[in-house]
Amino acid sequence: MAKVNSTFLGTGSGHTADLLCGRSADYTFAHGYFPMLVCFITVLGGFLRSFIKNSEVTVLAVLSLTGFVIGHLAYSFIQMHQVVYSLLRTPSFSLYCYVSPLIIFMAALDVDFYILKNVLWQVLLTGFITKSSVLRSVLSQSEAQTWLESMDTSRSTMNKIYFKKTHTKKTGDCDCLTDLSQAMPSFVSSICFLFCLCVSCARASFSWTTFPFSGISKMYTDIIRGESMIICGVTSIFFGILRNNLVHMFVFREFHVLLDFIFHIFGSILVGYWSARIIQFILTDLFSNTLTSIILCVSMVYMTFYIVEFLKLSGMVALITVGLNLDSLSFKPRMEIIITKFLIMFTSVFQQLIYTFFGIIIGCGENNYFKFHTLNFTLILFITVNFVRLLTIVLVSPILMRSSYEYNWRWGVVIAWSGIKGVFNLLLAPDIYNLSDKNVESPEMIIFYVQVLSLMTMGINSYMMIHFARTLGLCVISLPRQMAMQNAIDHIQEMIQNTITLFKTEKILTNVNWTLVEEKSKIKYRISFHHISPGAKEQESPTDEVLIEEARLHVAIIQMSSFEKQCQDGILDTEAARILIGATKSYCPIQGKFMSIYDVSTYVKARSWLIKFKKILTLLEYHKDTGYFIPYGNNKFLIFIYHIVFSEEFDYAGHIISLMYIYPLIIHLTSVPRKLNEMSLTLVNYYFIFLYVLQSTLKIIILKRKYFHQHWNTLEFCILIIGITDSFCVYFVKLRPENLVLIQFTIILGYTRIIRFIPLIKLLIPTLINIVDVQIKRRLSLMYSITKGYVKSQEDAKFLIKQISSRESIYQKLYEILETNKRDAIRELGLIEHEDRDVVIALKTRQAIQTVIAKSLKHLSFLCSRGIIDKHEGIEMNKVLLSKIKALNNFPMSIPPPTPDKYLHNIVWLENKDVLIEFFKERAKLAYFDYGDVICKEGEMPQGIYLIISGMAILHSSPPTFGVDSVHRLTRQSQTLFTEYCTCGDIIGELSCLLKREIEYTAICETILQACFISLEDLYEGFDVFWPSLEYKIWLKLALSTAYQYFESALVDEDITFQRCVALNVAYVDTLSNCNEMTIDWATMKLVIVVYGSVMDTKTEAPFLAPCILSKTCEQVQGTSDLSKLLIIQATEPVKVSSDSKITGKGYPFSGWKSIGKEF
Repeated sequence: MAKVNSTFLGTGSGHTADLLCGRSADYTFAHGYFPMLVCFITVLGGFLRSFIKNSEVTVLAVLSLTGFVIGHLAYSFIQMHQVVYSLLRTPSFSLYCYVSPLIIFMAALDVDFYILKNVLWQVLLTGFITKSSVLRSVLSQSEAQTWLESMDTSRSTMNKIYFKKTHTKKTGDCDCLTDLSQAMPSFVSSICFLFCLCVSCARASFSWTTFPFSGISKMYTDIIRGESMIICGVTSIFFGILRNNLVHMFVFREFHVLLDFIFHIFGSILVGYWSARIIQFILTDLFSNTLTSIILCVSMVYMTFYIVEFLKLSGMVALITVGLNLDSLSFKPRMEIIITKFLIMFTSVFQQLIYTFFGIIIGCGENNYFKFHTLNFTLILFITVNFVRLLTIVLVSPILMRSSYEYNWRWGVVIAWSGIKGVFNLLLAPDIYNLSDKNVESPEMIIFYVQVLSLMTMGINSYMMIHFARTLGLCVISLPRQMAMQNAIDHIQEMIQNTITLFKTEKILTNVNWTLVEEKSKIKYRISFHHISPGAKEQESPTDEVLIEEARLHVAIIQMSSFEKQCQDGILDTEAARILIGATKSYCPIQGKFMSIYDVSTYVKARSWLIKFKKILTLLEYHKDTGYFIPYGNNKFLIFIYHIVFSEEFDYAGHIISLMYIYPLIIHLTSVPRKLNEMSLTLVNYYFIFLYVLQSTLKIIILKRKYFHQHWNTLEFCILIIGITDSFCVYFVKLRPENLVLIQFTIILGYTRIIRFIPLIKLLIPTLINIVDVQIKRRLSLMYSITKGYVKSQEDAKFLIKQISSRESIYQKLYEILETNKRDAIRELGLIEHEDRDVVIALKTRQAIQTVIAKSLKHLSFLCSRGIIDKHEGIEMNKVLLSKIKALNNFPMSIPPPTPDKYLHNIVWLENKDVLIEFFKERAKLAYFDYGDVICKEGEMPQGIYLIISGMAILHSSPPTFGVDSVHRLTRQSQTLFTEYCTCGDIIGELSCLLKREIEYTAICETILQACFISLEDLYEGFDVFWPSLEYKIWLKLALSTAYQYFESALVDEDITFQRCVALNVAYVDTLSNCNEMTIDWATMKLVIVVYGSVMDTKTEAPFLAPCILSKTCEQVQGTSDLSKLLIIQATEPVKVSSDSKITGKGYPFSGWKSIGKEF
C-alpha cells in the first residue's frame, strides 16, 4: 500500500498528481470505466429519489454509504480500483470548477434581490457573527488542548476529544483528532483554521419550499439564503487567496490579505454584473429559440466562472452577482420555467455525484482510523456548530426585531437551526489538506467529518426547523388568509356551477347525468390540520385593521403580477416593470403601507439632478450675441474688426491657440526639459500672451463695456491679467535673482498657466447639454411608462378586491385607497406630458405600434394552431413581425406634437372621415386657459365640448346620478366627492351637450391648457347635417367607455371596439323611455348593460340602476327614468351591415355617458 500523506487534489513533487488516499495504479491502467460509474450513480440516485420522495438526506446518506462500500472494495480489489482510479487522480479544484458554478448560480437565482437588498445589512451582520463565532469556537479547542497538555493531565480520555501536541509521536493508536491536527503547535494552526472556514459555510441552495407547510415569510428564507451565499462567497475568496499565494502562505501580511480581499470582491462583482447583462441580452433576444437560450445561458455561467478564476478573482462571487441580477423579467415568457427545471435537474445530479464520490474517497483510505473517538468528535463538532448558530441568532435578534415587525423569538428559534451544510463544504474539504503547511497521515478523515456533519445537519436541523415551526405556530394560516382562500374557493365553485349551467343548454349533452357531474366537480378543499391553530374556530372575527393588512399584501401580489403581465404583453418596458416590482417589494414589508406613485418616484430618484446640471450647463453656455454692437457710419476699421470678431474663424483661432499651448506647458511643468529650454519657453510664453492680448483687445474695441457682460469674456480677461503678471514676474526674477519671495510667487504663477485651457470647456458644453437632454428625455419616458403601468395595476387590483375580502367595509376602504392612488398617478401622467409633450407622444406611438404587433402575433399563433397557415409560412411571418418589434429599439426619443387641427382625427366618433373633420375644423376654435382657470362649473349649462390639446385639468363632482331619478337614487347615499384628471386627447362636456342639461362637475386647469372648442350650436348643426349617425356614434362611444370602466372583467373576452361596433354591429345602444317596455331575447343577446338611467324587470319588479348588467333571468324590462340607455352585446355571429340600416332597425339611437369623473 502506498503512503497516504500525499495530496490527491494538489500537485506532488513530480509532474503528476498525487493521491489523497488509496494506492497508485501498479498495473496497466485502462480508461473507460469511470463513465460507467457516473451512470450507475445517476441511475441509483434517480431510483432512490423515486422511492424516497420526501427525504433528500436519506438519499444522500444511502449514496454516501454506497460510495464508501465501492471505495472499500477498490481498496481491496484491483478490478474495482480500475473503476475509481480516474476519480482518485482528479484534482479537487477541477471537481470544484465542474460542479459549483451551476449550484451557486441556481441558489442565487432563487433569491429575491429586492428583498435581500432591504435586509442586506442584517444579512451581513448575521454572516459576520456566524463566521467569527465558528472560527473562535473551534479554534478555542486547540487553545484548551495546549493548556491541558501543559498541566500534564491524563490523555486517556481528554486527548480523544482535543488536539495533541505537534511533537507527539505518530502512531497507529492515535485518535482521530491527532490525525486532523497534528503539526498544530499553537492556536493558529493552518489545518484548524481552514477546517473552521470550511465548516462555517451553510448550504446556499437551501429552500423552504420543500417544507410541507405554508405560512412562511419569504423574507426569512431569503435572509438564510443570502447569509449562506455571502458566507460561501467570503470563504471561496479566502481559499482562492490562499490557493493563489500557496508559495507565500502565512508569510504575507494582513494588509496584503485585506487588499486582495477587497480586490476580489469588487472585481468579481464587476465582471458578474456585466456577465448578467450579456445573459439578459441572450435570454430576451426575440429571435432565439429555447434550446439555444439554455445552451448559451449555461455556457455563459461556466465561462464567467472560468474567466474570473483565470483572472485570480472569485468565480463564486461573480456567479452570485449574476444570479441576483436575473429575475423573471430577464427571461422570455415560459422560458424561466424550462431553464429553472434544467438547473434543478443538474444540481440534483451533481449533488448525488459529489456525495457518492467523496464516500468513495473515504472508503479508499485506511480503515484503522475509524474508532469510537471519531463518533465523539463528530458529535462535539455538530453541537459546537449549532451552538454557534444559536449564539449568532441571539446576538442579532434585537436588530432583526427592530427592522421587521414580523420577527419574534419564535422565528429566532427556527432560524437558529438553519445552519445546514451541503455540497460546497465537501468541495472545499480537500483544500484543507492541500493548503495546510503540515501533512497528516489520515487526510480522508477531514472529508469524513465534513460529510457526516453535512448529512447530520440536513437531517436533524431540517427536522428541528419543521418541528419548532409547527410547535410554535409559525405555519398556522391566519384567519384573514383563510377567509381570502375561502373566497377564492367559492369563486372557483361559482365558475364551475356557471359552466355546468351553460353546458346544460347544449342539445348534445341532454342525456348527461348532471347530478353526478355536479357531485364530482364540487370542490371539497380542507386546510391541513397543522395549518390551523387549535382554537381557530373559536377565534373572534378579525378587526378591520387585520383584514386591511392581509388585503394590502394581496394587492401587492396582484400589482406585481400585473407588472409582469404588462411587460410580457409589450405594454410596459422591461426596465419600468423591474423598477415597479422592486419598489413594490421594497415597500411591502412596511406595515400598513400602500405604495403610491410618489413612493415609486422616491424609489426611482428620477431626473432632479439632471435638470439642475442642465441649468448649470445652460448658464455656462457661450452665446455670441451680435446685437451688442452694430457698426455705423463709414468707419471701415470698426467694420473690419466687427467682421473678424463675430466670425466663426475667430473663435476657432482662439481654441487653436489654447490647444497649441499644450506642448509648451508640458515642458514647463517638467523640471529637466524646463532647464534646458528656459529661454525658448520664455519667448513662447511672450508670444502666446501677445495673442491673448490681441484677442481680448479686438473684442473690447467692438463690445466696449458689454464685453464684461459675458462670463466667458470675464474669465478670459482674468486669465490674461494673470498671464501678464506671470510674464512680469519672470522678467523681475532675472533682474533680482536673490529675492526668494519673488521666485516662489513666480513659480506659483507658472503653475497657474494651466487655467489657460479652461476656455476649451466652451467646446464641450453644447455636447454635454445634448447628452443631458437625451438622458432627461429617457428618464421622462421611463417615468411616464412607470406611471402608466402603475395606473393599469391599480385598475387590475380594483377588479379583484371582491375576491380579496368579502367584508363591505374592507371593500370600501380598499376601493378608496386604490382610487386615490390611481388619481394621483393620472395627475402625474398629465404633469409629465405637460413638461415634455414630444417625449410622451413618441412613447405613446411606440407603445401603440408594439401593442398592434403583439396582437398580430397572437392572431398569427391562433391561425397556425388551427392549421389555417402552414407551419413554415407561420415561422417566416413570425420573423417579420419580430423584426418590426426589434426595430422599435431605434425608435426616435421624441416626436413633435401635431398641429391643433390634426387632433380632430383623434375624435373616435368622427371616424377619421374627411367630410366630418372639415365640417368641424371650419367651426372649431382654439381656447387657452392659464393655471387655475375654471373651464366649466357644476350646475351651469354647457357651452360646448373641449378637446384638450395640451395641458391637464382636474374634474371635481358630487356623487354621480347616472340619469337615475331622485326617487330611485335614495339607495345611493354616498357623499364621496369624485375627482379625475383629464389630459391630452380627452374631451370635456360630451354628455352634458347631448342631454342639454346642467354640467355635473367643475373642471379646473392644473397647468396651462390649450383646447379645441366646438360650441353647442355647431355640434347640433352637425347633428342635423349628419343625422342620425353622428349623434348615435357619440352615444355608442360613451356607452362603451362606461361599460369598460365598470365591467371590464365581464368584457375581457369580448372584442367590442368602437370600430367593430360600427362596422359589424357586434354591440349597439338602444333607447328606453319612461314606461316603455323592451323584450330581452337572450338567444341573440349575450349581455345587456344599463349605462344610463334605470329600468325595472316587469316580472319581478326588481330595479336595475345604471351602471349595471341585467341578470339572465330578466325577460322584459320597463324604463323608469325619463331616458334610459342600454348597451346590447350580440350573441350571434355579427353580420356586416350599413350604419343606416343598423340605426333604423334599432329605433332611436340615444343615451349613454362617458365616465364617472368627466361626466358626473
